[in-house]
Amino acid sequence: MDIKTKKYDFLIVGAGFSGCVLAERLANELGKSVLILEARNHIGGNCFDFYDKYGVLIHKYGPHLFHTKMRKVWDYLSRFTEWINYEHRVLAEIDSKRVPIPFNFDSIESLFPEGKAKIIIEKLLKKYGEGTKVPILKLLEQNDRDLKELADFVYQKVFLGYNLKQWGMRPEDLDPSVSGRVPVLCGRDDRYFQDQFQAMPKQGYTFLFEKMLDNKNIDVLLKSEYKDILNKINYNNLIYTGAIDSFFDFKFGKLPYRSLEFDFVNFKQKFYQECTQINFPNEHNYTRTTEFKHATAQKKPSTTVAFEYPKAFELGINDPYYPIPSDINHALFEKYNQEAKKLSQEQNIYFTGRLAMYKYFNMDETIGVALSLFNKIAEKEREKKEEKNVK
Repeated sequence: MDIKTKKYDFLIVGAGFSGCVLAERLANELGKSVLILEARNHIGGNCFDFYDKYGVLIHKYGPHLFHTKMRKVWDYLSRFTEWINYEHRVLAEIDSKRVPIPFNFDSIESLFPEGKAKIIIEKLLKKYGEGTKVPILKLLEQNDRDLKELADFVYQKVFLGYNLKQWGMRPEDLDPSVSGRVPVLCGRDDRYFQDQFQAMPKQGYTFLFEKMLDNKNIDVLLKSEYKDILNKINYNNLIYTGAIDSFFDFKFGKLPYRSLEFDFVNFKQKFYQECTQINFPNEHNYTRTTEFKHATAQKKPSTTVAFEYPKAFELGINDPYYPIPSDINHALFEKYNQEAKKLSQEQNIYFTGRLAMYKYFNMDETIGVALSLFNKIAEKEREKKEEKNVK
């Protein structure tokens, strides 16, 4: 591939879901030529999966369990993969017992005396109703003695330790959206997600990405830092999915992120734990263990488990995984966001994705945002074409 002699309609920085969705749409729907630049040695971003030396399909950057309420996202991805039915369930080790997370009525009955558990459940139903999801910070505001006891217990045993390890911050110092992701559930539904569509790609995420990018109009250049070769590429439009502060050379300061480190251990047994994910809010330096075979339905004599260790992000040392949502960080991001908006208006430069938008997106949200951006670009292209025809 000789990128120096070819002119591309679109240059996309990053081969994760944002970049690949946009490349696929632009190439297949609009017939545009696209070059994707990716710093890593593979496509798929943090959703990249591969078969380890034991033949077990693992997720290199931690578990990615697909779920969505959005029919358009489900239908879109279904063009590129068959699915394995899978509903994600998580247990947390609390007081030497493993109980469902989000914390539900079964969790309460496992960890509270029978009489107390009955009172708490009755009050939750009366106050909030069956099936309601109650954020822990909201529950902490209750004056009722029994509900306050539950809230204090869940905060101390489930949220506090996990947040300190995962984010390096207390729950109340983060945006409420973080604690709201794992509420107390008024019921016995032990699924981690209640979305209509929940499944795993039958042949893995990497296969899905390969199908998305299977178009002669799409070129992919791996192990390429875009700033090193940007001036060597001839292109009309730029779509950027990387860290927004890096794009602007940290002119307002560095945005903080959390990173992760994984220790993959193979065990010579069919299964290691009861379900895909076990959380450890209070014990160990790792936050959770993930056994992929529960989700992928592989039949192998051994199993590989990921032990996950949160880390502070250090530029040039590790990868940024999660934007840290707080008022201070949002204010800093907004400075960069205003610069990005100016570029989008003045030049053909677009910003999208978790790092470029400094937002804690789920996979389906990332895809939904990318599809919406494509619609805007497609409309802009149609207007340009009409304008040209008029002239």
